Amino acid sequence: QKVEIDSFSGYKIYPSKGRLFVCGDSKVRQSDRARLTNESLFLQRKNPRKIAWTQVYRCMHKKGLAEEASKKRTRRTVKHQRGIVGADLAAIAACRNQTEIDRTKARQAAAAIARAKAERKDKESKKDKTKVRLHFLPAASRPELASTRPSRARAPPGASQTGPACPAGQQTVNPAV
Repeated sequence: QKVEIDSFSGYKIYPSKGRLFVCGDSKVRQSDRARLTNESLFLQRKNPRKIAWTQVYRCMHKKGLAEEASKKRTRRTVKHQRGIVGADLAAIAACRNQTEIDRTKARQAAAAIARAKAERKDKESKKDKTKVRLHFLPAASRPELASTRPSRARAPPGASQTGPACPAGQQTVNPAV
């Protein structure tokens, strides 16, 4: 007499306690008579890997291993300091070792520089705006342009016109006459 193993659950079947089941493909399955659920689940074509109390499931999910192997040693990664583009390790270490007072002073200095830049930019933009505005003022209010531009007012009929529009020293007669 020999101790067999249940083909579904994986438990031992002692002599005179089991049944043989011959499948259509001539495979012989052995099941324990005491555990009729094994036979029932097998005939329902259930997967023993998905049923929690079977030996196959317990083996797959590492349950109740008698000899628990010593834990694998994992390699710890060694951290190295590397420079960032544009800053070497010395600059990074200097930033890290700064005190809070040093940081606030540097922040205030940077803010003062930014304010000065903004003020300069504002002054320049105001100058540019005044220049632009001058171009849109009428020639009469701008003395430097009053002499170079011909007046837009019409001359009375029969009067002659002189100015930069005419060639040097020539006079033109108003064609409206």
